Formats: sequence, C-alpha cells, structure tokens
Amino acid sequence: MITGPSAAREAFVLPLVLLTVAGAGGLRLAPDGVGLSFVPPPLIALVLAVLLLGVMVRAGLLVPSALMGDHRTAIENVSGAVVLLTLFAASAQLFTCLTPDAGILRLLFNLFFVFLLWNTLAAQPDRTRLLRSLVVVFGWAYVIRYIALAALADPQGGWTRRIVTALLEGASSAPVAGEAMAPLAGYVAFATVALYMVALVLLPRLRAGESVAIVTRAPDALE
Repeated sequence: MITGPSAAREAFVLPLVLLTVAGAGGLRLAPDGVGLSFVPPPLIALVLAVLLLGVMVRAGLLVPSALMGDHRTAIENVSGAVVLLTLFAASAQLFTCLTPDAGILRLLFNLFFVFLLWNTLAAQPDRTRLLRSLVVVFGWAYVIRYIALAALADPQGGWTRRIVTALLEGASSAPVAGEAMAPLAGYVAFATVALYMVALVLLPRLRAGESVAIVTRAPDALE
C-alpha cells in the first residue's frame, strides 16, 4: 500500500497538474485579448498522445504496473487510472497547444511529431534521454509557433520579425503566413509545457522491492 508523500503526489498533485495542462493546452485567447475559448483536441492529437505514451512506456518513463495491478488496493488502482487518463488528456492537449490551428504548417507539425515519435519508439531510449529529447522537441515547437510565427503576423514585430523573415527568404517559394496571437498566449503556452515536463518527472517508478513483491505473489495465485 502506498502511503506518505508518494500517495499524496499520485492522488492529488499529479492529477491536478495534468488537468491544468489539459485545460491550458486547449485555451485560446483572441488576438485582441478580449475573447476566450476552449479548443478540444483534434483526432491527430489523440493519435500523437497514444504514440507518446507508448514511447514513455518503452523508455521506462511511464510504468503502468506502478500505477495499476493486483498488488495494489482498489483505491490505489482507481488513483492510478486517474493518473493515466489525465496524462493522456494532457498529452493530447499539449500537442494541440504546440501545433498551429490551421494551414500547411499544421500538417507539417503533425507529420514531424508522428515521424519523431515513431523513430523514438524504435530507438528505445532510456528515461533520462527521453526527458531531454522531449524538452528539445517541445521547446522547438514552442519557439516556432509562439515566437517565429507570432512575429511574422505582427506588423510591429521589430527585430524578431526581420530576423525570421530573413531566415525564411529562399527557404520557401511562397511567403509563410504568420499566426496572430494574444500577448499572453505565449506565456500560457510556456507554463503549459513547463508543467507537463514537471508532471513527467513526478511520474511514479517501480521500485525493486515492489517488483519482487509482484513476482513472489504469482505462485500463490496458482495454488
């Protein structure tokens, strides 16, 4: 039975953080800063979330047996199921947050995520390397959408807009359209990515003693 800080983290902290990510990831602020709406995850975001959770399991970052199993009580299994469901929702909404809402760039972002996750799934990284890779990937997507594309859509983008425009010259035969955003959108997205990474670090691991306990109970079930 899980007690102490680990129980509080699994039952309260993780679901709360992940639900915050899921809510903030679908939040959309109007460019004028007045309107507010919530965008549900598209189907491709659900597929990406499934792939990401598969990569986490492969790397040992997510250990389903540490959250659910016969060695846990019914309440603990319910708590573990809540963590898994909120992790899936947060992952889907994180991709929604980092992907442009429309246009060719939305397709390119989604293709990039699918290709990267598929290759990572085959590469079998360890927990630490996967965390570092996710920081780089999500950071790259954040910079492209909330800094580069926002600068292109801002007529008064200043030096940021000039640098992005210069970098894109010659890279595309057609001009790349920017994405108008509210001033606070980038801050909300940054906090969303940061909270998601904190939640991944807090995911429970299977201790050696717990693994042994599961194995030693198997012969009893056969009697």
